[in-house]
Amino acid sequence: MPIPVIDLFAGPGGLGEGFSSLLDSKGGRVFKIKLSIEKDEPAHRTLELRAFFREFPVGEVPQDYYDYLAHKISLEDLYSRHPRQAERAWLEAWHAELGGKETSDGEIDERIELALGTNTRNWVLIGGPPCQAYSLVGRSRIIGGEGIEKYEEDPRHDLYRQYLRILAVHRPPIFVMENVKGLLSATVKKAHIFEQILADLKRPPLVSGRVQKDNLEYQLFPLVANRGEVSGRFEPEDFVIRSEEFGIPQSRHRIIILGIRSDWPRKPDLLNPEKTQIAIEQAIGDLPKLRSGLSKEPDSTQEWHNAICGLVKAKWFLNGEMDEGLRKALAIAVMRIGADLSRGSEFVTTNAKPECHKDWFADAKLNGVCNHDTRSHIRSDLHRYFFAAVFARKNGRSPLLDDFPTALLPEHENVPRQQNLWVDSSGSGSRPNV
Repeated sequence: MPIPVIDLFAGPGGLGEGFSSLLDSKGGRVFKIKLSIEKDEPAHRTLELRAFFREFPVGEVPQDYYDYLAHKISLEDLYSRHPRQAERAWLEAWHAELGGKETSDGEIDERIELALGTNTRNWVLIGGPPCQAYSLVGRSRIIGGEGIEKYEEDPRHDLYRQYLRILAVHRPPIFVMENVKGLLSATVKKAHIFEQILADLKRPPLVSGRVQKDNLEYQLFPLVANRGEVSGRFEPEDFVIRSEEFGIPQSRHRIIILGIRSDWPRKPDLLNPEKTQIAIEQAIGDLPKLRSGLSKEPDSTQEWHNAICGLVKAKWFLNGEMDEGLRKALAIAVMRIGADLSRGSEFVTTNAKPECHKDWFADAKLNGVCNHDTRSHIRSDLHRYFFAAVFARKNGRSPLLDDFPTALLPEHENVPRQQNLWVDSSGSGSRPNV
């Protein structure tokens, strides 16, 4: 029987997808998501659809599912044709807010107990509290826009306590907690958040109204090789997984904490880094090429093409500020721009396959790609993006603020502010990156 999994703060289900993709020697799933909880409606719809998908044995998903993705039938038609699987998916994917006023702790506990049934000995708790308040971008937006006081009062700091409460009440033998790398440096009222989270996860606090028969304690492990292997003491940085080192074509760094209940004396294996990293082009280079849209002016394929080609007549291109080699590279790239590109759609038919991880990224029965469409941009931003793309291809790195022609710099309050900070600190008139 598959090992049951309860997924908290599930989002659209990425962490659960990873567990669900692991197959045994007979091709069956090792893990089974029994309950996933998410408050965001669009994310919950994805959870629900993927729960429906997994109700069928591996390789036996009906054509109706693929017809829905290709917009040949409606979602209502899909579910009505397979009511038993749909009902199970609705039960698995729960649209609810952990810590919210409309969902009580008692209701959450009941749903978890119902999902686990009699299998309360061998199961896994996964998930991660909302991370916007901990991410570097999230912190800068809150602090920069509303001040440090607003940041420290952000209720999302305490959402991980919902995770703790469920640990304390339901005592899973194994848990996996995920969050952003910015958590390592986040502080509230001068206290380091991550250190407190580690302490709480080791010994989940007692829950009001509940009596524990013994002291609950977890051993915490990272999943990658680290300094703690030698010293026996793990440092916060040891819990960071850098995805590009493990065959993922993305520089995505995340904290992953594996907890094993102390009465289960086990030591996990470590992930082995790949010898070579995978470039993003190997994963998405097969996708049909698209154009963006034009905003704040008429948009058509020809108008877009004219807007891109018009950059060779722009002031920043002609005023001699750029390196001649870069100017030539830009001119050549402009000449190669296609004049018949579409903006894509929610489903684009194609038989293309990526160079890497074909079984993971591509489904042979789909015969296309989903959600492959573009957004619109103003003309000046298109020129900036085009410049950045050509610069990166020519120089092997993304451009810094100092690399942009002056006339191409955005009219953003951060640009002069960063320039002034750079001049004040270095005495130089050169521009830093933003």
